[in-house]
Amino acid sequence: MHTPKASAAHLGELFRIFLWLGITSFGGPVAHLGYFREAFVVRRRWLGESDFADLVALCQFLPGPASSQVGFAIGLRRGGLPGALVAWCAFTLPSAVALVLFAAGASALGGELGQALLHGLKLVAVAVVAHAVWGMAGKLCPDLIRAAIALIALCLALLLGGAAGQLGAIMLGAGIGLWRCRPVPMLASAHPLIPSRRWSLPALIVFLVLLLLPLMAASGGGAVIAVMAAFYRVGALVFGGGHVVLPLLEAAVVEPGWVTQSVFVTGYGMAQAVPGPLFTFAAYLGAAMAPGTHGWLLAALATVMIFLPGMLLLIGVLPHWERLRASASAQRLIQGTNAAVVGILAAALYDPIWQSAIVAPLDIVLAALGFGLLTCCHWPAWRVVVLLVAAAVGIGLVG
Repeated sequence: MHTPKASAAHLGELFRIFLWLGITSFGGPVAHLGYFREAFVVRRRWLGESDFADLVALCQFLPGPASSQVGFAIGLRRGGLPGALVAWCAFTLPSAVALVLFAAGASALGGELGQALLHGLKLVAVAVVAHAVWGMAGKLCPDLIRAAIALIALCLALLLGGAAGQLGAIMLGAGIGLWRCRPVPMLASAHPLIPSRRWSLPALIVFLVLLLLPLMAASGGGAVIAVMAAFYRVGALVFGGGHVVLPLLEAAVVEPGWVTQSVFVTGYGMAQAVPGPLFTFAAYLGAAMAPGTHGWLLAALATVMIFLPGMLLLIGVLPHWERLRASASAQRLIQGTNAAVVGILAAALYDPIWQSAIVAPLDIVLAALGFGLLTCCHWPAWRVVVLLVAAAVGIGLVG
């Protein structure tokens, strides 16, 4: 794969296209990939079907936000590293700004109306996460071994709690996968993705060096280093992307007391109503940590750090993807890891999502309605947000 030098025209075109996608791409990671295919394979023919499928396979294999990584890779192909950065910024900006503005205004939502609105967003989180667990369990735990891995991960995450339980579950899942899972044969690509290897090793070195940030934070590196370490660690551990970020972020920001569980769950519900990548939930959390300008700076820092590991890994691994995809050991590891994250997400559905949102029998009815509309009627998440928030507000005002 050739990565051309960026020109102003290329960069401007990439920015316009990805900004429009960032504004209009509702529906989560799977829907984002559909928008990307329509924009870059069908309409503009920047990639062939096999090229696009290979990019999707690689980004689903690596930790990080799969749809954002695909967009980053398309920008890399079109305009080199500057093109990749422009594509990521444009796709991420709309939802990040929207969530920061919501965080800034959420504290002003007092009274019965504001509390009912926030409660409706918590009910949305219950429905959306339950839907995610249901869908991921069917795809990632199709056999007894992987179902058992998910169950063990669920128990570990609930019993140990926090980052220790989640990291232990991921490591145990990877180990069992390596031991017991069966690799799936993969056909060789007709058009291998072999970009320049110039940045491959430096990107992997930076990825590994930044994993040492928690050590710096623990040795008195200050609040900013602690925030960088927390969000970078989450981005480096999120296998499966999307909603899997929820339990890792909850352990990273609620346990230290940076935000309350109520603020966390409310923001997660709001994140379902905006387009673009779900990882921009990090921008909301950064803004919620501090008022005013400091909140905006923390939002920008949190957003960059949570996306950074996945992008560094993509740059580092892309030239070696053909060899890696044929490795039976790598396939077993990723199968076990993916099964473990299903259990971790199921644990997060119970604590903190369910415990924070469900306070009355009617809440169960509304959450079940949202789950049914997502699962059976295939409603987009933003429509469920509107319905449940409106119902919660109506019930709150009448009650």
